[in-house]
Amino acid sequence: MSSEYLTSVDGLVKNIKVNQSNEFNSTNLDLKFCQRNNCSVSVFDVGVNMNKTDGILKTVAVKNLMSKLKNTFNGMPSDYTNLVLSATLDNNSDSTIQIRVDFPSGKTSPTQYHCVFWNTTMNEWSDEGCNVSISDGNRTVCQCNHLTAFSVLMSKNDISDPILDVISNVGLGVSICSLVIFLIIEFLVWSAVVKSNLSHFRHTAIVNIATFLLLADICFLASSKPETLPENWCFILTICKHLFYLAMFCWMLCLSVMLVHQLIFVFSPLRKRVFMFLSSILGYVCPILIVGASYIYYKYTNSPYYKKETCWLVFDKLLVGSMHAFLLPVGTIVLTNLFSMIVVMVTLLKTSVPDSSKADDKDTAKSILKVVIFLTPVFGVTWIVGFFQLMLKETDSMFKTVTYIFTILNSFQVI
Repeated sequence: MSSEYLTSVDGLVKNIKVNQSNEFNSTNLDLKFCQRNNCSVSVFDVGVNMNKTDGILKTVAVKNLMSKLKNTFNGMPSDYTNLVLSATLDNNSDSTIQIRVDFPSGKTSPTQYHCVFWNTTMNEWSDEGCNVSISDGNRTVCQCNHLTAFSVLMSKNDISDPILDVISNVGLGVSICSLVIFLIIEFLVWSAVVKSNLSHFRHTAIVNIATFLLLADICFLASSKPETLPENWCFILTICKHLFYLAMFCWMLCLSVMLVHQLIFVFSPLRKRVFMFLSSILGYVCPILIVGASYIYYKYTNSPYYKKETCWLVFDKLLVGSMHAFLLPVGTIVLTNLFSMIVVMVTLLKTSVPDSSKADDKDTAKSILKVVIFLTPVFGVTWIVGFFQLMLKETDSMFKTVTYIFTILNSFQVI
């Protein structure tokens, strides 16, 4: 109940519209607003300082709530301050902003301090990405940066969950190794397996999908700890992830369109030169144009292209934010590929004889099952789960389940 109350208070503060009044005080709650540069406010004697505030800083401290939350950390009983503090900065995505939270220690005996945040997903205290920058007996200064799980690619907000981080890193590590092995094998057997235009089309598309997925996964793994990266590197990795993931999906589209064309126009096969020209435009040029145009647009409209906290694109609200330069193309491609899968399955059903035996029916069912199992990851259909995650609120009961499913499916996608 206390965790839900804390989440509700945090959400309420974010939605408050600031007017002439700049504070609210009661016995157990202290709320302060600040709209100037170099903000410095105090809530129940806890200092909150920010170096620049091109936005609205909303700071709230709640008393007598800590005792209702778990008072253990890393399995050990812990003493705690009497305050839970939340600071929200609206209308600002500047990744260079620094915030200091000064807690008066109030302890004369030797004490080891920890800076922790309440993980609403796990319902426990966590120090992931948090550290004590100053602890001199008179005060304790906390700074936090949260790690990035794979699910952040399709999430409206930062997701802080150590288990998701582990799943993402392990899955990406396995996928990277598998992709390297696959590309080596393709190189060794290329001349033996590519003996027709159709096989050349298929293997060209699959090699490009694997190559761009490998590059994207490497960049994602390199940016899994944004707080340790210089801002320039964070920006470069965001650009690379945006480009490589889009290129991967564009080559998935090339593969699905080619497959449907071969099924429908059996006697009008694509010429090799035509396929290579069209697929190069779609697989190489289109992703570069989308990434370049989106970066230029957000740069010249003074809107943030990426977030330093996640090294990924920005989602403000529906159809607002640079993440839509990723979501809209990916959504279009996934729906097109899903349609291609349906066409393939319908074609398989039509080729079966109407009065066929049960054995033939079983063979047809097996063929359809093979199509679904093979084409679902190759066509990126598993990313549909990410769109369900995007539609859910973090307070919804299904959010955690959908987030885990998306992370597992796509971090282990290549397997």
